[in-house]
Amino acid sequence: MHSKEFGPFAPRKEDVLHYEPQYKIVSCWINGIKVTKMTDVRASLTDFLRNDFGLTSVKKGCEVGECGACAVLIDGESFNSCIYLAIWAEGKDIWTTEGLTASDGSLSIIQQAFVDEAAVQCGFCTPGFIVSATEIIARGKYYTIDELRKELANHMCRCTGYENILIAVQKANNIENGFELEEEHVVNRISQENKKDYM
Repeated sequence: MHSKEFGPFAPRKEDVLHYEPQYKIVSCWINGIKVTKMTDVRASLTDFLRNDFGLTSVKKGCEVGECGACAVLIDGESFNSCIYLAIWAEGKDIWTTEGLTASDGSLSIIQQAFVDEAAVQCGFCTPGFIVSATEIIARGKYYTIDELRKELANHMCRCTGYENILIAVQKANNIENGFELEEEHVVNRISQENKKDYM
């Protein structure tokens, strides 16, 4: 049993817990422009890009690296920026969807493919898909639809059912890298006899 001398009923000191934020200067390239900014060492790259530079194509979805809505290119490789600290961006070359358009505002091939193939509905996940697709296309390799499914498996979309997204990515890859469009370059559709397995 607690007395009034110890425990929750004891007299308390007026100590106040203070937290002093730690900040660090980060210098990096964002969409081709050299930037230098002071940031909290705990800040994610998502918050750094959105709050400090207004790059709102970098979406805040799950914030645990599962949905892919916050994907950005870092030195040519797609990363989920929500689990990447801003201070790790020191000296890195970072690209978001805003940086993919030309100076005259015209869309990149992958962005135009998403428009042409109606691969957008609510649009929340679209920037992340486009960023990852940009990395895939830059490899210069032909991908089947099934291979693209695996490549984009770390992205979630609750609107489109993925089919038009896969078609758009494959179309953009074929155009960019000069692959011929063949009959097999379509999503494998579910046959009527197997439809019951998906109901």
